[in-house]
Amino acid sequence: MRSIARGLGLGSAAMALTALTALAWPGAAGAAPSGTASLYAPSALVLAVAAGDDAETGTVLRAVTLICAPSPAGTHPDPIAACAELRASSARLDALTEAAPDTACTREWNPMTVTADGVWEGRRFSYDHTFGNPCGLRSTSGILFDF
Repeated sequence: MRSIARGLGLGSAAMALTALTALAWPGAAGAAPSGTASLYAPSALVLAVAAGDDAETGTVLRAVTLICAPSPAGTHPDPIAACAELRASSARLDALTEAAPDTACTREWNPMTVTADGVWEGRRFSYDHTFGNPCGLRSTSGILFDF
């Protein structure tokens, strides 16, 4: 019986010593895993406007970045409103590229293509839409591609 009690005493002392050593030793016990954890899935896009009817071969005229999570940022002129618009549409951009009801454009063929590539709510995202001409692009009701 004494040997069991003595064994428990030595075992307890050894565990206490290990715990104290881990607490006193810098970086040993309280080391957090590398990387950052976030409560939000990342949402960051590169938006571009290109001359031409194909996103692959068109000439990029301008491009901006848009970060929506964890907070609106980027080079878009109005990231707060653009992120709100994306969230309201559930990232269904066809609704955002529809022409406003009170606009009229000529029927000339001078195509402009808009693209959105990146990550939306943690998932890969890619979108492109071709307008018949610059007037079609300017007549959209949204501000996402208004830069």
